[in-house]
Amino acid sequence: MATLVLDNGAYWAKIGYSQEKVSVIPNCQFRSKTSRLKTFTANQLDEIKDPSGLFYILPFQKGYLVNWDVQRKVWDHLFGKEMFKVQFADTSIVITEPYFNFTSIQESMNEILFEEYQFQSALRINTGSLGAHHYFHMKPSELCCLVVDSGFSFTHVVPYCRSKKLKEGIRRLNVGGKLLTNHLKEIISYRQLHVMDETYVINQVKEDVCYVSQQFYKDMEIAQMKGEENTLMRDYVLPDFSSIKKGFCKPREEMVLSGKYKTGEQILRLANERFAVPEMLFHPSDIGIQEMGIPEAIVHSVQSLPEEMQPHFYQNIVLTGGNSLFSGYRERLEAELRSLVPAHLPVSVFLPENPVCYSWEGGKLLAHSPDYEEMVVMREDYEENGHIVCEEKFDI
Repeated sequence: MATLVLDNGAYWAKIGYSQEKVSVIPNCQFRSKTSRLKTFTANQLDEIKDPSGLFYILPFQKGYLVNWDVQRKVWDHLFGKEMFKVQFADTSIVITEPYFNFTSIQESMNEILFEEYQFQSALRINTGSLGAHHYFHMKPSELCCLVVDSGFSFTHVVPYCRSKKLKEGIRRLNVGGKLLTNHLKEIISYRQLHVMDETYVINQVKEDVCYVSQQFYKDMEIAQMKGEENTLMRDYVLPDFSSIKKGFCKPREEMVLSGKYKTGEQILRLANERFAVPEMLFHPSDIGIQEMGIPEAIVHSVQSLPEEMQPHFYQNIVLTGGNSLFSGYRERLEAELRSLVPAHLPVSVFLPENPVCYSWEGGKLLAHSPDYEEMVVMREDYEENGHIVCEEKFDI
């Protein structure tokens, strides 16, 4: 009996059998400017010769799965003969869903997994629960951990105790990778080049040059300096998709500080954008979102929990999700928490080697654990009793 683990994110689907390695695949469909009629699914993205003006069709809106037609096509592609060649009748699936998911979405998912694909058994679980499982597996002596999952649609802060989530401590910030990329698009369009249609390219820019500043105001001052003194300025070469397939940062020594480049490349000059964009994770109010930043949300979450547990949470903070990849993110979070948390409590923030696949790895461990059989819902059971079995079994 094979187990397929699918961490079904709003941007990346992390998928693989529990005996094998993980594949990270875009969880969406694309249309390119050149071939308007053809729709590309998931990893067919690589077949698109010219990804400028790439149009995304996403199954998720605001973090919840709403577009089932797109999701079905992506899953058909993933489970099909081109990719994982799933034998549904003897495969069990572990699949993730967001916190506080709507019942209607859960029921649609049950129906699709059991009635359309006819998986032998399924386990529907939150991404954070898999992350926590992975963490407890690594540190068996720990009883509590706080998962900070910062993904495409939003950022969740979720406390876990003995692998059970404490619902009263869950906090959500509506700031995620999508918002950061869109904000960067707006800033660049306003300041230098119209890039509102270039989601793909600007997302790449964000990943390549943005970082989390340790001292925001100091970096702001440096970013306003002229010429050589501005150590933060970077020139980003935009791809033209004929000779330059992928954008890149010009090395410092090749930068022309005054005047134009002789080469015909298209350049984006970025200074304070590099750190002002990820800063929204810490101060969403900068762009008018009236919410706490991540450090305050963590403290707010922990303070709502029993006092004797609080020190354990501050010592076991786990960062997952794509935004954890910004350089400086962990250090800044730890520094800000240090100033908010009472001085006698130690603070420790753990950033896994691969924060994007951390939860998937947790799912892989879970699939091999002795409790796994107890947690899943079998197809026969579902066919007999309907959605109620899933409601009772899955801790959602």
